[in-house]
Amino acid sequence: MTETLDPEDLKIITLARSARARNGSAEGAAVRDETGRTYVATNVALPSLELSATQVAVAMAVSSGAASLESVALVSEADEPGEKDIAVVEDLGNAIIFLAGPDGVVKGRYI
Repeated sequence: MTETLDPEDLKIITLARSARARNGSAEGAAVRDETGRTYVATNVALPSLELSATQVAVAMAVSSGAASLESVALVSEADEPGEKDIAVVEDLGNAIIFLAGPDGVVKGRYI
């Protein structure tokens, strides 16, 4: 994808990549709320609980008082965000989801 990204969007992609690499997780995500606060997470894969990185990051934002999201970055080997990822982002408005590979190259833009 040859699109020029806003520096703040590049920042959340970098944060998501870093979290994924640091934890050795399948996914990393970062979300920016309406006030500019950023929340970074990786997926959770426990016997009793499975959440995508996007779901965890959005839950962190909501539990911290966020009312809406400006932007979401998901770093994954996947070819597109999952339906639940899109749904949880839509719950908080019309934020753009940037899907990037582990190398940071943006593979798609959603919502």
